[in-house]
Amino acid sequence: MSVNAQPTTDQHQVTQHRNVPVNVLRGALIGTVETIPGVSGGTVALVVGIYDELIDSASHVVSAGKRAILGPDRVAGVKENLAKVHWRMIVPVLLGMVLAVFTIAGPMSQAVEDHPEVMRALFFGMVLVSVAVPLRMAGRNWRALDWVLGLAACLFAFFVVSIPPTTVEPNPVIIVLAAAIAVSALLLPGLSGSFILLTIGLYQPTLKAVDELDLGYLGLFLVGAIMGMAVLVKGLQWLLAYRYRPTMVVLAGLMLGALRALWPWQVDDRTLEAPGDNWPMLLPVAAVGGIVVGILIYVDVKMATRRAQLEATRVDADEAR
Repeated sequence: MSVNAQPTTDQHQVTQHRNVPVNVLRGALIGTVETIPGVSGGTVALVVGIYDELIDSASHVVSAGKRAILGPDRVAGVKENLAKVHWRMIVPVLLGMVLAVFTIAGPMSQAVEDHPEVMRALFFGMVLVSVAVPLRMAGRNWRALDWVLGLAACLFAFFVVSIPPTTVEPNPVIIVLAAAIAVSALLLPGLSGSFILLTIGLYQPTLKAVDELDLGYLGLFLVGAIMGMAVLVKGLQWLLAYRYRPTMVVLAGLMLGALRALWPWQVDDRTLEAPGDNWPMLLPVAAVGGIVVGILIYVDVKMATRRAQLEATRVDADEAR
């Protein structure tokens, strides 16, 4: 979906993105930021215009799994739901995500550990500019309820990312539960799955498992991720279809509140500090991050406008026949 698209009917229409190489790049961007505590893959999906398409596809996959287990007409039901998945978007995006995670997880973790203030400043600028996407989608003339929802979401996210990190010993139950929570955060722009893992104490073990291809750990993590997705994705699909404006308001609030996690100057227990002497260096870093996201938003707007023009031309040609 484009950042300048607005629902024209009671049910919001999902725009399809069919450019395979561009979708691989979108997936790589999402996979890259999912290795970074404090930055949400959902935020990137929103910025590059495929958020509601991802949720819609995930919902049909969940429905296919449900029909396969519970019936009725298992085979027909599975085929019907899988046919509704946006495969020309999903497959390239997943490919890009996997390639990015397995090639960037180690170096990105090292960069965050070695240069925490610089990396947080970079991503602070990126996420701050990204808030413009759901705000634009929500439209103007906010009502009192919109402001209440946005503020509540902002405070909720601020509280969640303020929780000091803990250290736990990985075991099957903890891994499954942590994955379920982390994938729920992944689906919500503003809340980072990596940050949730860091809070729980499983960020480094999970990246290590990815780096070393620990299939036992990764298998348990996948089970938890599927469970979390099954619980959340149906609700998100309904909200995007029938409560589009308030959903965008809430997502904007989540992204704003979660900026606390990316404040460059903070200690290990997440206590915030005043800007340090290095602020003249970090300010341009944050600006660069914001400019990069601004360019992505601009490109998406232009591509969406072109798609709309092509679709209008096609419709006019069909009507002229």
